[in-house]
Amino acid sequence: MATERDEWLDLVQEEVLEPDLAMCDAHHHMWDRPDSRYMQDDFREDAKGHNFVCTVFVECMSGYRSDGPEEMKPVGEIEFVDAIAEESLAEDPGLAVAAGIVGFADLRLGAAVAPVLEAQIAASPRRFKGIRHSCSWDASPDIRNSHTKPPEHLYLDPTFREGFACLETCDVTFDAWLYHPQLMELVDLARAFPGVTIVLDHLGGPLGAGPYEGKRDQVFVEWKKCIEELAQCPNVVMKLGGLLMPINGWGWQDRERPPTSEVLAAATAPYYDLCIEQFGVERCMFESNFPVDKTSCSFRVLWNSFKRIANGCSATEKAALFHDTAVTVYKLDLG
Repeated sequence: MATERDEWLDLVQEEVLEPDLAMCDAHHHMWDRPDSRYMQDDFREDAKGHNFVCTVFVECMSGYRSDGPEEMKPVGEIEFVDAIAEESLAEDPGLAVAAGIVGFADLRLGAAVAPVLEAQIAASPRRFKGIRHSCSWDASPDIRNSHTKPPEHLYLDPTFREGFACLETCDVTFDAWLYHPQLMELVDLARAFPGVTIVLDHLGGPLGAGPYEGKRDQVFVEWKKCIEELAQCPNVVMKLGGLLMPINGWGWQDRERPPTSEVLAAATAPYYDLCIEQFGVERCMFESNFPVDKTSCSFRVLWNSFKRIANGCSATEKAALFHDTAVTVYKLDLG
């Protein structure tokens, strides 16, 4: 059933740009809740026209176990998504939805998190690739903190780091989600654990709401300095996307019409261009962050904007940005 938001998104219709370009959506969610649903069929409907061959699912507290030890409940999300991936592949072998699964494990358990990671690997030996433990936190009540309710300075916490060390032992990746004032804490973490691949979500969360509203130029300067520092850590990879949430302050969700891909590309290109310049295409991957970013634009328009931003890249560079980096970093099994 079409919602009022869907009708608003439909006000902007575009043809797919570069429809033959093979792509991996490096970051999306799936959930089936009483008041909200976004599952594999919704993703496939959104993806029509673009040439998606695989995706990476990222944790969103879906399908948690309802009983058993508290620390093991997130294993249910891996089981839930692995079953969806199998079902989706049977329905459409040309699109491997959730070829990679990034779950959640509470690293504040310290070394006791190891059995949780082992259970997640066992739940999906082919698809489970890593965990995300967000630390997005801000003192302002106008900024929504992460769903995992992190304390301030989580990534500097000694017990968290004890748990983080288990990631290298288990050979899994770490997705980081934080806001731009916290980026230097991630630099410190990356330097402390050079053997762990860290994937930074959503361009490092440049904020534009609450106390950051109207300060886009100032925020960009602060964010840019941190991104340049982070790029010096060879174990860090950048996800290009997730920039259209209300906390980013663009306000597109409140306009009479949604933005076109031209408008999106013009506004956001400085962020993407800097990250690609600093990290190189072999350490950058595009992501939709859907359905979260659906608050601002349609899936087709979003990926058209990415293609406009990458217009000056070579075919090899585009292949890396839109597909190869994600497949390599997450070691996706597409056979």
